[in-house]
Amino acid sequence: MNKTKIEWADYTWNPVTGCLHGCPYCYARGVATRFNGGYGERGEIHVLDEPQRDHWRDEDAGKVVEGPKAAYPYGFDPTFHRYKLDEPGRKAKGAVIFVGSMTDLFGDWVPQEWIEAVFWACQQAPQHTYLFLTKNPGRLMDLAEAGKLPTFDNFWYGSTTTTPDTPFFWSGLHHTFVSVEPILAPFIMATNKVEWAIFGAETGNRRDKVRPTWGWIEGAVNDLGLAGVPVFMKDSLKGIAPFMLRQTPPQVALQTKGGAAHA
Repeated sequence: MNKTKIEWADYTWNPVTGCLHGCPYCYARGVATRFNGGYGERGEIHVLDEPQRDHWRDEDAGKVVEGPKAAYPYGFDPTFHRYKLDEPGRKAKGAVIFVGSMTDLFGDWVPQEWIEAVFWACQQAPQHTYLFLTKNPGRLMDLAEAGKLPTFDNFWYGSTTTTPDTPFFWSGLHHTFVSVEPILAPFIMATNKVEWAIFGAETGNRRDKVRPTWGWIEGAVNDLGLAGVPVFMKDSLKGIAPFMLRQTPPQVALQTKGGAAHA
């Protein structure tokens, strides 16, 4: 696991990496491509039982040279790093862990056994709070209907909702939240169906980067407040929002960043 600059989590944990959504604003693809371990993308899914090492061909020596451990051996190809499953258990102090910052664990291409293995690993370290985030809420619904989506109090399931018509997962049996990031259009929120809402603007220097205004989310933020739903604004909204909210549900108290849990 790695400490993270993401404001609403303490650590990121990526037992699965890679994604096939193809979002034009994806930061994760750029990171994985930059730190590609030299094995190339093959358009396949991969399973690793031990870390791979960076490798490259030394033309002068006429041989392949190995370097340090490769974080993304196959670039952004979906990859299950099975050897990482014990990482949460190595942290005795409870923390808020964002599971899968470099993937979509619930993408249609992800094998069921990968998801179940990650859930199992989370259950072995119950001192942590686990936040899952997907752009494929239908997979969460399918898992819930099949009785395969854990209902533990420390499991939170989020949906990325970039436009008002983006579907999201909610359930009376599970903790659910929405991450409105990046904000791509003026937003209206279904206030009574989620327990937490995170807002953030697109970052980076993409040529077609969308730059929202406060008016795009003002109504949603006000409605959420009236409904008693905590709102968390990411740093990317500084200079856009006239004030910054850092509200966190009581069950998701940030352990290491000094964030107070409140509604």
